[in-house]
Amino acid sequence: MGSSIAVLIPCYNEAVTIAKVVDDFHRELPEATVYVYDNNSTDDTAEIARAHGAVVRREPRQGKGNVVRQMFRDVEADCYLMVDGDDTYPAEAARGLCQPILEGEADMTVGDRLSNGSYAEENKRAFHGFGNDLVRFMIKAIYGYGFEDVMTGYRAFSRTFVKTFPVLSDGFQIETELSIHAVDRRWRILDVPIEYRDRPEGSESKLSTVSDGAKVILAIASLFKNYRPLKFFSLVALLLGLVGLALGLPVVAEFLRTGLVPRLPTAVLAVAFVFLCGLSFATGLILDNVAKTERKQWELAVYRETERSQRR
Repeated sequence: MGSSIAVLIPCYNEAVTIAKVVDDFHRELPEATVYVYDNNSTDDTAEIARAHGAVVRREPRQGKGNVVRQMFRDVEADCYLMVDGDDTYPAEAARGLCQPILEGEADMTVGDRLSNGSYAEENKRAFHGFGNDLVRFMIKAIYGYGFEDVMTGYRAFSRTFVKTFPVLSDGFQIETELSIHAVDRRWRILDVPIEYRDRPEGSESKLSTVSDGAKVILAIASLFKNYRPLKFFSLVALLLGLVGLALGLPVVAEFLRTGLVPRLPTAVLAVAFVFLCGLSFATGLILDNVAKTERKQWELAVYRETERSQRR
C-alpha cells in the first residue's frame, strides 16, 4: 500500500484563486487528497473548492492557527502538505517538498521563498521582507538555527510531527510556532527553494503588517519562555541585577566612605531589584525542571506515535 498525502489548504475569502490552487495540486499530486478548510468565508470559496474536487470542511473559530489545529486533528495521512489558498506558492514544488518526508529524510520541509530572490521581486507589501528577516534573526539568536524563510506558509510534515505538535497560536503566528517547535524539539528540517509569486489581481492579503507582526514578536517571546525558561528568566534576572547594581553601588560607595546611608529610598529600591533578580533566576530554575519533565513526556508520545505510524 502506497504512502498517503494530504494537501491542507486553510482558506478565508479566496474565491478568486481557490479553483486554480485545487486544480494545480490535483494535477501535480493526483494520488493526494486535497482538503480545503473554510474559515468563515463570506464569498464562494467553499462552493468553488467543492466543485473542483476538494474535500471541504468548515472551521468556525477564526484564525489560521485555529484552522491548522483542527486540520492536524482531523486528517490522517503519511505526509501533510500545507499551502495557502492565495495561489502564491507553486504546486510544481509539491513533489519536492513531500519526497523527503515520504523517504524518511526530514520531518518538516520548508518552502523557501527567499534564497532565489523571488519573494523580494514579487512581494509588494511594505515591511514584510523586513519582518521576515527580524523573525529569522530572533530565532537564530535564541535557538542557534538559521531558517532561510520563517514565515512561509508552504510546508510539508511527517505524520509523527503533526500528531505530536501542540498548536498554541490562533492566528498568523502559526508559522513562527511551527518553526520554533521544530528547532526546539530537534526535528529534521529541510529548506526547499521555491519560486514565489505575488497574489493575482483581485486577491487581497489578510495580513496586517503592524498588528500581526507584533503578535509574531510576542509569540516568539512567549515560546521562548515556555521552551527555554532558564535562559529566558536568566536574561530577565541579568537585567534586574544590572539595574540593582547601578542603583546600589553609589549608595554602598558612599557608606564605605562616610558610614552613612543618606539616600535610603535608593538603597531600598536597589535591594528590591536585586531581590527580584534572585527571584527571577529561581523561577527559571524551577520552570526549567518542569520543562524538562514535559519534554520527556513529549518524547515518549513521539515514540508511541511513531510506532502507530509504522503499523499503518
